[in-house]
Amino acid sequence: MREILSRIAGLINVKTIVTFAVTFIFTMLSLHGEIPADTVMTVVVMVLGFYFGTQFEKNNINQGDDKNDK
Repeated sequence: MREILSRIAGLINVKTIVTFAVTFIFTMLSLHGEIPADTVMTVVVMVLGFYFGTQFEKNNINQGDDKNDK
């Protein structure tokens, strides 16, 4: 249970909040007919791709540091 809570706490940072906010806002604008769905898809895919790309790179850098310490 503590591991789950620590992972959730680790998700709460500015980058994560911005990613979820942009995704939510563009989705709501699309549902209300303010902007076309294809525009939302493009923006959300770009934002999520950037988010997960930076998370992946961060994990690779951290794992590389751990290997160099041994």
